[in-house]
Amino acid sequence: MNFTTQMDVAKKGIITKEMKVVSQKEGMDVEILRELVAEGKIVIPANKNHKSLDAQGVGQGLKTKINVNLGISKDCANIDMELEKVKTAIEMKAEAIMDLSSYGKTEEFRKRIVEMCSAMIGTVPIYDAVGFYDKELSDISPEEFLAVVEKHAQDGVDFMTIHAGINRETAKVFKRNKRLTNIVSRGGSLLYAWMELNNKENPFYEYYDKVLDICARYDVTISLGDACRPGSINDSTDASQIKELITLGELTKRAWQKNVQVIVEGPGHMSLNEIAANMQLEKKLCHGAPFYVLGPLVTDIAPGYDHITSAIGGAIAAANGADFLCYVTPAEHLRLPNLEDMKEGIIASKIAAHAADVSNNIKGAKEWDYKMSEARKELNWKKMFELAIDPEKARRYRRESTPEHEDTCTMCGKMCAVRNMNKIMKGKNINILREED
Repeated sequence: MNFTTQMDVAKKGIITKEMKVVSQKEGMDVEILRELVAEGKIVIPANKNHKSLDAQGVGQGLKTKINVNLGISKDCANIDMELEKVKTAIEMKAEAIMDLSSYGKTEEFRKRIVEMCSAMIGTVPIYDAVGFYDKELSDISPEEFLAVVEKHAQDGVDFMTIHAGINRETAKVFKRNKRLTNIVSRGGSLLYAWMELNNKENPFYEYYDKVLDICARYDVTISLGDACRPGSINDSTDASQIKELITLGELTKRAWQKNVQVIVEGPGHMSLNEIAANMQLEKKLCHGAPFYVLGPLVTDIAPGYDHITSAIGGAIAAANGADFLCYVTPAEHLRLPNLEDMKEGIIASKIAAHAADVSNNIKGAKEWDYKMSEARKELNWKKMFELAIDPEKARRYRRESTPEHEDTCTMCGKMCAVRNMNKIMKGKNINILREED
């Protein structure tokens, strides 16, 4: 089949309008960008039916991007709240939003997001299958799974998580190598269960070429899901995870042969000392495809604070090759996040992404920090707030504790090192106990 995708035209030497947009945003020469898209090292998820999209690039040499998960569940089916999250996530400049809705007829919600959302939009079609057909998991046929993929593509989704690496062979490795937390991927566990209940191959693996044809038709980027990602630091970098990663590398090449763009998903829970090696493994085994990490969470003991455990791991991962961070909120492992949880998760993930960009010398990253330091030296509070990653919180903290002297804060007062060094460097006296002369 001959479909036109960003990768297809990039291989032919053609520069698309989306490439021009990304080139301008990133400060990367558009011809270099085109070459990296052709090689699969950069993706521009841009479904032909997503008309409101403001294109973003993910991959080698680009700023680290973040994704925000949201969506309704059976226990929390408030569509208006989820739409409010979408609006807020866009205002907070999240580059991607994934609709992980897993209850009821989700088509209306998905279409509303596509219509209103300038960010990249992702979904996990298998979450939708049970509600879409109103059938138990084991009764859904391979053809029906593929039809849901096609429906999401038609609706304008830019990237889709497809757990094609959890095939019968990977499942055998999982069975032989016991884990503490088994399979914690929701989509991965559903497909593993389907295979066991039906004694059949994973339909997304068996009919992978058909999945690719759907993706090519609409220019959907396939995000190869890591069904065997570790759900505890005890299970990280084990046989199941690595076996699946090898399979994902093979599936990456097959997708590129059909000019389908690929993102590879990764861990999971993982101790600090394993992160860098895992990033190198993915880049090697998956031929430089962009890497999308779900954390990694660097410890298992912090429910209520997993936006922090994730940000620590995400910063290290992105500094060592990861390209795309999935945010984690304080509600992880506990409940569906509310609006405030989402905000905290976005900020934590954006801090991790920026810290990695500084480490990787991404164009413009250090300049942001330089401007903030300059404003601090000048005690220019207005400028500091404008530059802050969360201006609203910075202003609120300042308002809540007003200092006696404007050029100080209530932590140090007139003992402020910045204030006093500014005075001394200008040859002025320092008056700490008395009023200024």
